[in-house]
This record gives sequence, structure tokens and C-alpha cells, in this order.
Amino acid sequence: MQLKRISLFLTAIATITLGGIALAQTATTEPVATTADDTVKRIDAADDSEPIGENSPTTVVEARGRARLLHDTLHGSLQVMHRDYFREDEGLKVPSRSLEDVFSELARIHGVKLHWIAVDLKPMSVDNKAETEFEKEAVRVLRSGEEEFESVADSEFRFAGRIRLSATCLGCHASGRSNNDDRAAGLVITMPLKRAD
Repeated sequence: MQLKRISLFLTAIATITLGGIALAQTATTEPVATTADDTVKRIDAADDSEPIGENSPTTVVEARGRARLLHDTLHGSLQVMHRDYFREDEGLKVPSRSLEDVFSELARIHGVKLHWIAVDLKPMSVDNKAETEFEKEAVRVLRSGEEEFESVADSEFRFAGRIRLSATCLGCHASGRSNNDDRAAGLVITMPLKRAD
């Protein structure tokens, strides 16, 4: 129950983040939710008929800034959830899986797609295996020690950011390891680019 509340809260935070960036860059006069509860109400009442691309970034620089902010928010949230709420022996949902609920809401509301990819270790889920050419190149780049990789194709901005797997994470992710050196996973973020009129 606690993780479900955290997931809902993180959805609200991510929506505020994406919505706040869009509002600052489009100079709209639409009222903005000021509390997490207001944002949750706004999310629940979201009109699915409204075009998703309305607040999409128009430049790569803008998309890169949004992707970095979203990556850092989710990376930090994942670390805090693991530290404060996840205990292996309690049978709770793994925090990265809880965040996938947030990913679904961001895709539904903003058209921003997110998913995890394995970088340094064997994927724990088939869903985390690099499939596309972008993802395979992102794994190569992140594995080399770079913090991020990006590309633009088909009116979409694609970003992959490194997610640190600390010694605590490695208890599950690499139980047969020979050392506690940090390893990495990746977070792939894909967002539509709005065509300039």
C-alpha cells in the first residue's frame, strides 16, 4: 500500500515537472495545480481526447532538458524507494516495477514513453533487454562509462540515462558477483517533438 501511494505521488511529481516545463515555455494562462492532491485530481480528470503533443517540446535542447530532469527525478526516486521501503524478505513489489505504474501514466497523459534496459548485467526481465538499434547503441555507450546517450528520429527525441546499481542493488541484480563495484542499468525516455508551425 505504501509503495502504491509513493507511485501515485511520483506520478504527480513527474506530471508537475513536465507540465511546469511546458507551461514555462509556452506562456499559457491555464491555472496550475499547486499541491500533489490537486495534481492527482487533475491527472484523474485528464481529458484523454486532448492531443498529447500539445505540450511536446519543439527543439532538441528543450527535449534534452526535460529528459534529463525526468531521468534525475526517477533515478533519485528509485534510490530512495530502495533505501527506505524495500526489504527483500518482505515480499513487496520491487521499486523499479512500482515506477512502471508511473511510466504508464506519463505515457497516457504526456505521450512520454519510459522503460528500463540492462547495461552491465544480464536482464532480470525480458522486457529489459535492449531491442532496438537505439537501445543497443545506448547500452554500448552507457557501458563505456558515459552518463547519457541520445538521438532524434521520426519526430521523436530518444534519451538513455545511466542508472547506478549500488552494492545494495547487486544483492538481487548480481548475486554471484565477485566484488561490490557499482554496475549500471539504463532508463530510456522517448518523447514526441512538436513540429514548428
